Amino acid sequence: MYKKWFLLISTLIAGFFLVACQSSSSNSQSALQTIKQKGKLVVATSPDYAPFEFQALLDGKNQVVGADIDMAQAIADELGVKLVISTMSFDNVLTSLHTGKADLAIAGISATDERKEVFDFSIPYYENKASFLIRKGDLDKYKDLNSLASASIAAQKGTVPESMVKEQLPEAKLVSLSNMGEAVNELQSGKVDAVHMDEPVALSYATKNSDLQVANVSLTMNEGEANAVAIRKGNEDLKAVVDKVIQKLKDEGTYQTYLEKAAKLTEVEQ
Repeated sequence: MYKKWFLLISTLIAGFFLVACQSSSSNSQSALQTIKQKGKLVVATSPDYAPFEFQALLDGKNQVVGADIDMAQAIADELGVKLVISTMSFDNVLTSLHTGKADLAIAGISATDERKEVFDFSIPYYENKASFLIRKGDLDKYKDLNSLASASIAAQKGTVPESMVKEQLPEAKLVSLSNMGEAVNELQSGKVDAVHMDEPVALSYATKNSDLQVANVSLTMNEGEANAVAIRKGNEDLKAVVDKVIQKLKDEGTYQTYLEKAAKLTEVEQ
């Protein structure tokens, strides 16, 4: 009787330590090793920000394309794994990374000091500038910051352009929306006076919509808030690979080529 109980307890204890060891081994595995073991790199993005990431009809299929997506593919190729794009609203992109549902977040994300407290970031891959998208008939109306001081301005929720409006145009009526396409629709329907966004995105929308234009006035962007790839804290081996790929793309001018390619795709969509 006692031998049976002793055997049972011994088995349970052994099982406990086995699970603990397996768990410890799993936790000690680096992000890079985990990705290679899975054979895929999951990248969180918000595909409503052409030319960085957007949806386009290619070969009869709706696909997520753009300069950031081409860069993500280059990173996956360097790792020797399949690229998996996980799409969501911009305000959920970093949450997806934080909870481990994605390995990287690439969505025209500015590496702000606030975000750096929670995430690591790659070296910058694009020095950005923000602009106002307005209706073409309002070009003379909104020619300086004073004219926009009390305007109704839309921006994508959780972005640097949104925070810039809050800080530099505190009297303006800020309309924060999850989807950039929705913000542009609000502008075209007259519900807002302007949309504040990254300049390449504003130029893309102006190219595709004859009734819209980029204003000749802009807010001041903080230095150092360039676009970068977001990575979970402590994933140094993965960051090293991402930095290596980005540096190569910058040195060879490849990211600029990605932007030019994406711009042509937006023209096709028009």
